[in-house]
Amino acid sequence: MDPTLTQIGTQMSKLTGVRAIMKDIIETLRAGQGQDWINLSAGNPVILPEVEQLWRDCTAQLLASSDYGEVICRYGSSQGYQPLIDAIAKDFNQRYGLSLSDRHILITPGSQSIYFYAANVFGGYTSSGQLKQVVLPLSPEYTGYGGVSLTPEAVYAYKPTLEINHEQHRFKYRPDFSQLKISQETGCVIVSRPCNPTGNVITDEEVIKIAEIATPFNVPVLIDAAYAPPFPALNFTEMTPVFRDNIIHCLSLSKAGLPGERVGVAIGNPKLISILESFQTNLCIHSSRYGQAIAAKAIASGALPEIATNVIRPHYQKKFVTLELTLDKSMPKDLPWFLHRGEGAIFAWLWLQDLPITDWELYQKLKQVGVIVVPGSTFFPGLREDWSHQQQCIRISLTATEEEIEIAMQRLATLVEEVYRIGSG
Repeated sequence: MDPTLTQIGTQMSKLTGVRAIMKDIIETLRAGQGQDWINLSAGNPVILPEVEQLWRDCTAQLLASSDYGEVICRYGSSQGYQPLIDAIAKDFNQRYGLSLSDRHILITPGSQSIYFYAANVFGGYTSSGQLKQVVLPLSPEYTGYGGVSLTPEAVYAYKPTLEINHEQHRFKYRPDFSQLKISQETGCVIVSRPCNPTGNVITDEEVIKIAEIATPFNVPVLIDAAYAPPFPALNFTEMTPVFRDNIIHCLSLSKAGLPGERVGVAIGNPKLISILESFQTNLCIHSSRYGQAIAAKAIASGALPEIATNVIRPHYQKKFVTLELTLDKSMPKDLPWFLHRGEGAIFAWLWLQDLPITDWELYQKLKQVGVIVVPGSTFFPGLREDWSHQQQCIRISLTATEEEIEIAMQRLATLVEEVYRIGSG
């Protein structure tokens, strides 16, 4: 059967970003069965014993409770499971000195859905025909933002400034406020903190400045806090969630060990939350109540924030240290390679300045030595101008073992040196 698709059907039936690359990665792994692959492409979190046990314990508590039938066998409020909403409000109020009520919180099927709601509620064409942009203040950014808008031309990203330490072979992206434009043409702003793919954490001051620029135009600013404290707390540098009247703080429990249950949380102005809730009601009624119910127990008991800080964060931070120490030892000092400062998330981001080949070609060559990464060019959604930097970066997952990461970085260093030498020869 070959149905005729609408414009939206055509758009939404195509894979974008990393999902488009994953088909090639899966086929590579299948074709090379038995080969000693080191797969550094995955975004799936590692199943840590303490984290799995937490969710087993919470499930057992749910099974034994009188609420089980109500949770599993009945529909619930579109806003979310009340005990989870209450647990989040209490935790954030105590932790950050806030005054959240239940009307400030919406539970969604993963945080990706929040950006889909927002990009199409606040972005796209208005009833008068004006295009409202979905602004990404600095690029590279989370690849999933490339597919959230039903009006693709609405997504608009800005190039960052680069802070480079040549001696240490490190760098950091920062918002370029001399170029960033938020105006009447802006529908909403989305920025991740910490960032997938780069591990970048924009400062409190930068968040506040973005929010202040957006305020006169009544533009909501969505902070994608999928890796932020208090859970999963995958920040390797000190950071504090920032709350303002026009900020929607977006959480995810995926990297806290529940990616299969798709539990996202939006915290913000009740008027904005109400709009997103209505969108969700029309789209899917509500998020999975099983996931919400066990999350409520994990947060209310204090177990999830504690495990996030003491188990999840150290696990990945140790992997990043292994990666950077190996690169420092193995990469030639005279080559222009730069590792983004590891400030959070579960990835490392490597920039190979003036790389003689494209990131895609490097990805293919790395496969030949048994290492799979993700080409960096998939992480620039909405960037309109041509920028050679896009083809000079790769994302490296921290989900492999320390030994595998060390071996992979040694292989990468050998290959990169060869690529540069041939390119300059």
